[in-house]
Amino acid sequence: MANSGDFNPITAAGYRDLQHKIAALEADRPEKIAILAEARAHGDLSENAEYSAAKRDLRHLESQLRFFNKQLQYAKVVDPTNSDVVELGKWITVAFMDDNDQETYQLVGTQEADLDAGKITRVSPLGRALLGHHPGDTVTIQAPNANYDVHIITVSLTAPA
Repeated sequence: MANSGDFNPITAAGYRDLQHKIAALEADRPEKIAILAEARAHGDLSENAEYSAAKRDLRHLESQLRFFNKQLQYAKVVDPTNSDVVELGKWITVAFMDDNDQETYQLVGTQEADLDAGKITRVSPLGRALLGHHPGDTVTIQAPNANYDVHIITVSLTAPA
């Protein structure tokens, strides 16, 4: 049996997203298999580009399925508490002290990170520094190229409107 250190924390939304990705791939699988079978029926496999492409596509789909299933297998859904502490799943608005620019991020598991969507991982320099802090705290982020400070403005269970 795996110990708790073997699991990857994930939000409930991230877990559902993984389930949807797996379901979509499983739905595409029969079509990929049929395309491969049809291409195989065309004869000489050594010079059959259609067969090679179909085989590659099916292999890629199978690889993605294994990857997402492993992520799901080792995922542990973490429900954030109704408090003002920064933890996985919470939305945090911060002000960067160097230019007072404000940004809002959601702290998520590593497999959910998407900076364009404002989702930062708990193991990123910013996410790691914010964990466990409260609104009003100023924290120093130790980034690879320089250190910088941010001031935590709000911590919430839901995205700001």
